[in-house]
Amino acid sequence: MTTDTSPTPARLSSEAVRPLRTLDPDGPQEDLAWLDEAVGEARVVAIGENAHYNRESYRLRHRLTRYLVERHGFGAYALESGFVEGWLADDWVRGGQGRPGHVLADGITSLMGLWTEMGDQLEWMRQHNRHAARPVGFYGIDLSGSNISPLPALDAVIAYLAQADPAFQVDPSIRETASVFAVPSAFSLPQALAAYEQLPNERRDALTAGLAELAARMEGRRLDYRRRTTASAYERAHRALRLAVAIDANVRAVARGDRESLFFNRDAAIADTVEWILRREDRIVLAAHNGHVQRWPALWPGMSPTASMGMHLADLIGQDYLVIGVTNGTGRTFNTSADFYAGKLFTDLEAPRPGSLDALMCASCDGPFAADLRRLSPADTESVRAVTEQRLGTLYSDVRPLDAYDVIVHLPQVTSAEPDRTALACSPIEVRQTFSQWTPNGPLSS
Repeated sequence: MTTDTSPTPARLSSEAVRPLRTLDPDGPQEDLAWLDEAVGEARVVAIGENAHYNRESYRLRHRLTRYLVERHGFGAYALESGFVEGWLADDWVRGGQGRPGHVLADGITSLMGLWTEMGDQLEWMRQHNRHAARPVGFYGIDLSGSNISPLPALDAVIAYLAQADPAFQVDPSIRETASVFAVPSAFSLPQALAAYEQLPNERRDALTAGLAELAARMEGRRLDYRRRTTASAYERAHRALRLAVAIDANVRAVARGDRESLFFNRDAAIADTVEWILRREDRIVLAAHNGHVQRWPALWPGMSPTASMGMHLADLIGQDYLVIGVTNGTGRTFNTSADFYAGKLFTDLEAPRPGSLDALMCASCDGPFAADLRRLSPADTESVRAVTEQRLGTLYSDVRPLDAYDVIVHLPQVTSAEPDRTALACSPIEVRQTFSQWTPNGPLSS
């Protein structure tokens, strides 16, 4: 007879575990009462995710957003998606015209909108806004053009200047150069980067100079522009242009082999966009990857520690920023390898590595649950403090959870989200083809 001498996995006490009875956004909300104390007066509640495109993460965010809107008066949902493209989604949830599939495909970037779970949330926002005294707005916080192409932002600026300064003609060569490395979808990113790298240096430099001159013109004439249009229209176009400048800086950095600047610049830019939203909205639900929302440096393999969006926001608004991190157990998750571009969108998610934050959460409860890290017993606090790494997708990264997060929600089993047929039908052919390779039932565009 042998005796198992392996150490017992660390776990949180039952007092620390707040079970979630359901992830159904339409379900009862009594099990979310812990949010009342956790949120307090925070103006920004960030809800992370371990990886993109998981059904359970979408549903969790939808459910928590409904609670925060209905019980605490939050008035904006801000997603890790393109800023300019998000104008379409915002118009739709506020009652605008348009097909839902088109809104999901073109109003949300990086493939984030191509899922029925995202469509369900937008539909709820639209229905809520029909009768709400204070409508809930949708905002994209990320760089447009799937973070690589300044074209969507540039087109928005050109359209604005046609109204604010009709006598002014934007140099057509600026748009022509930006069009060379346009990004129809996230699957186009490798080809777009290759196209940019093939541009002569003088064309790259001319694009950079042209964007800088546009920014100087808009800023120098802002009083006239605001008078001729509206302050809101000016501020939105100006923010789009600042993001176009950031995108240009990023693609230049990538072309010279400097990937670290891309990560630094992107998180700083999206934090600035959240601050921009805060000047318009009292309270925001912010949805992005754990690596962005955490108050801890993003630590990617082979890279120096990068200041995350969450670190920037904590510096900007302090205690008004609350972070809910999300850990996963097993199931299916976003495939971060090159196979993603060949249609293998998801991969198996193994049990988390012993000693990780995910492993601690897995050992603590069999079902979904929340744990408020700021209200733990001394023993539970020590268990969390002993953790030194977390899983982001299938990768592992150093972390101090008590510094990075305020609350953790654990999802023991995750699955791929359900593709939305109407959204895919409105997507570029490369998206439809790639999804058809992954989906067992064949093409979804029919």
